[in-house]
Amino acid sequence: NGAICIQPCSPSFHGETSFVCEDRKWKMFTDACASLDVQSLFQPALGKPGDGAKYFGADNHENSNCQADFSCIVPDILSSPAIPGNIADIVELLKKISVLLPENVNRGKMKSYSRIANHILNSSIISNWAFVRDRNAGSILLDSVNAFAGKLLLRNGSESIQEHFISTKGYSIHKNTSRKSFDFSMEFNSTANITGHLVIPEEELLKLPKTSKAISIALPTLGAIIETSRLDPGFVNGMVLSVSLPEELRRILLTFEKVNKLENVEAQCVGWHSTERRWDTRACTMKLDNTSSVVCVCKHHRRTYKSFSILMSPTVLRNAVLDYITRIGLGLSIFSLVLCLTIEAIVWQHVTKTEITYMRHFCLVNIATSLLIADILFILTAMVHNTALNYQLCVAATFFLHFFYLALFFWMFTLGLLILYGLLFVFFKITRPVFIATAFSIGYGCPLVISILTVAITEPKNGYLRSGACWLNWYETKALLAFVVPALSIIVVNVMVVGVVVAKTGRSSVGEGCKSQDLSNMIRICKNVALLTPLLGLTWGFGLATIVDSRSLPFHITFALLNAFQGFFILLFGTLLDRKTREALRENCLSSKRKCSLAK
Repeated sequence: NGAICIQPCSPSFHGETSFVCEDRKWKMFTDACASLDVQSLFQPALGKPGDGAKYFGADNHENSNCQADFSCIVPDILSSPAIPGNIADIVELLKKISVLLPENVNRGKMKSYSRIANHILNSSIISNWAFVRDRNAGSILLDSVNAFAGKLLLRNGSESIQEHFISTKGYSIHKNTSRKSFDFSMEFNSTANITGHLVIPEEELLKLPKTSKAISIALPTLGAIIETSRLDPGFVNGMVLSVSLPEELRRILLTFEKVNKLENVEAQCVGWHSTERRWDTRACTMKLDNTSSVVCVCKHHRRTYKSFSILMSPTVLRNAVLDYITRIGLGLSIFSLVLCLTIEAIVWQHVTKTEITYMRHFCLVNIATSLLIADILFILTAMVHNTALNYQLCVAATFFLHFFYLALFFWMFTLGLLILYGLLFVFFKITRPVFIATAFSIGYGCPLVISILTVAITEPKNGYLRSGACWLNWYETKALLAFVVPALSIIVVNVMVVGVVVAKTGRSSVGEGCKSQDLSNMIRICKNVALLTPLLGLTWGFGLATIVDSRSLPFHITFALLNAFQGFFILLFGTLLDRKTREALRENCLSSKRKCSLAK
C-alpha cells in the first residue's frame, strides 16, 4: 500500500532489493509490502491476524501495543544504519505518521516519534544528509515534527519528552497566566551543549479567549542539517526552536545561545518560511546581540513561521555606502539611458548614412536598451522580494533579469566583433540584412537559449533561485554560472579587442622619431581605451576582485561605482563624445530654429 518497510534478513522473493551495510543485510520492501501501511498502526486490527507481525516481528499482543504507540517499529529503525537511503525513508515515514495520525497524540506516541526522529538527528551523522537525494528532506522533517507535536495531549497541564537531539515541552496557558517560558539545554555534539529560551509575553496571553496549549520543540542539530543539504552561506549558529501556539498569539521572545561565539560576524534572527523553504529575516527582529547569545522578537504564524533560529553570515558585506552608490547610480543610469536612446532617435538619420556607422549605432541602441530594461528589472526584483510576493513571480523576474543582463553582454560582444571587422577586414563588405540577422542571433538568441536551459534544468530541483533574493542560485545548483561564465568569457574577448585597437593605433607612430607625435599617439590610445571600456563591459571585470576577496570594502565600492553608473558612461562615451553625433545634434537644433523662424 505504498509503505516502506525495513527489517533484517529474510528468505528472498521476487521484487525485493537488498544491500549490505555494517556487516548486516537489510531489505528495502516497496511494492512487496502489500499487507501493511502506516495508517494500520493507528486503527483497530481488521485484517488478517498477524499481518503486522509478519513485517515487524510482533505477535498479536505486541501489535495492539503498536497501535497504541507504534513502539514495535522503533527497535528495527534504531538498529538500522543512518545512511542516506535510510534517512530519506525515515523522513518519509515520519511525514506519513504526522499526516495520517488523528488528533490527540499521547505521551507514548510522542516518545516513539521522538526516538525515531532522534535517530536521524544525531550529530554524528549530519554529513550523511548531504547525500540524501531530496534536498528538502530537512525541511520536510521539520514540518512533520511540528505537525505531530502540535497534536500532543497534555497530562495535568504539562508534558515534557526529552531525547538527545529533540526535546518537546507543552503547557496549558490562559489569559491569567503571568507569562510562560520554555527552557532547553541540549547536546549539540559530543563536547558541547547549547541552550535556548522561549517566552510568551504577558500582553500576548491576554489575547486568549479560553484555556489553550503551547507546544515548543528544540532541535539543536536541525539547523546544521538544513545547512548541509542546502549549502547556504549563512550558517545556523544556534538550535532551532519551533512553537505551536493558538492563532491569537503572534509575538514571542526567543533567546539563542551561540554555537560559534565569534565577535567578527553579524547575527541575524530568522524564521523558517515553511512555504518557500528558506530562512527569512522578515520573521524576526533582533533585540540584543552579544558574544554568547542573541535575543530575538519573532512573529508566529501557524501557516508560515513556526520555527526560528539565528544565522551567522561572515561573508555577507553590508555597508550603507554601497546602498547609496547603488541607488544613486541606478537612478542616474536609467535617466542617462533614456536620454541616450532619445538622442539616438533624433540623430539616427544623420549618423547612419554609412554601413559601418549604422552597425555601430545599431549595437549601441541595443546595448542601451538591454541595460535600461535590466536596471528597471533589478529595481522591480528588489520590490518583489521585499513585499514577499509569490514564488512564481520571483522566478519570472529572475528569468528576465538573467536574460537582459546576458543580452547586454552579448550585444557588447557583437560590438567587439564589429570593431574587429572594421579593423581587420577592410575589404570584406557585409550587407545590412546579414548583419542585422547575425547581430540579433548573437545579441538575443544566445541569451534566450542560456536563460531557458538554466530555468529548465534547475527549477524542477527547486534550485533556480538563491535563498533570500530573486537571483540565480549558487550554493546548491551553481545556476549563477549560467551568467558568470558567458559574461567573463565576453569580457576576456573584449579585452583582446581593446588590445588589437591599441596595437593598430600605435602602429602609425612606428619609425617616427617625433616626440610630439608619440605624445599625441598615446593620448589617442588612452582615449580609445576610455571610450571602449564601458561600451565593451570591461568594468564588470572588477567583479573578479570581489570574488577573490569578498570582504574587501574598496573592491565592492569600486565595482558598484563602475557598474551602477554604466548607463551614464554609455551616454557620455558612446553618444555625447562622438563627433558625428554632436554635429547631428547641432544641425538638428539649427534646423529647428530655422523652422521656428519661418513659422513666425
